[in-house]
Amino acid sequence: MSKKAGLIHHVEIYVSNLERSSEFWGWFLNELGYEEFQKWSQGISWRHEDTYLVFVQTEDKYLDTVYHRCRVGLNHLAFNAESHQQVDDLTKKLRARGLKILYEDKHPYAGGEQHYAVFFEDPDRIKVELVSPFHQQ
Repeated sequence: MSKKAGLIHHVEIYVSNLERSSEFWGWFLNELGYEEFQKWSQGISWRHEDTYLVFVQTEDKYLDTVYHRCRVGLNHLAFNAESHQQVDDLTKKLRARGLKILYEDKHPYAGGEQHYAVFFEDPDRIKVELVSPFHQQ
């Protein structure tokens, strides 16, 4: 079995408004070192090393059911931060962009006292998490 077997190759997410989601995800993923990978009329992707994220415009006939992370399906995407400082810096940038920090009353320890992270939502209310390495102090 190869060294890369089992690693995620890509994740594809259908979105309600591709333009709005592209702006949000492009900014965030660029902050983490992803680069735009593919772009076509109905989608866009960003890549980091061998993994990429794809966002595709949902067809109108499927937009009648609104996404909710508590239903069956994706709950959230969690990304590794390099440090507590990166979590703090991104939190400031999220606030400057007018984005709501989830679990504000427990931030940055909403995931527990050993879990330093920021939680927020994308335009379709998919929860996103940026978490610092466990060993960071």
